Amino acid sequence: MTKATGKQPYFAGKPHPLMMRTGLNAIGAHSETAAMIGDRMDTDVLAGLEAGMQTFLVRTGLTSDADIEKYPFRPSTVVDSIADLVDLV
Repeated sequence: MTKATGKQPYFAGKPHPLMMRTGLNAIGAHSETAAMIGDRMDTDVLAGLEAGMQTFLVRTGLTSDADIEKYPFRPSTVVDSIADLVDLV
């Protein structure tokens, strides 16, 4: 991108808070009443935390319990499966 345009790119994907805020605005939601559910600490959980949302890490992806300990932040809740969250909806 930089060579073609002469400008440095500005990335706003996960975990950038702008992506999360734009999504929340698009659906008329607020970070206090929304949650981020994902299977990766470095993108999903971080994105939710930086946007001020409750976060749920689902153990069905790449992140193991040992991996969680490597990060200086923690998800609000860790569950085995998305099925464990059905009653919260």
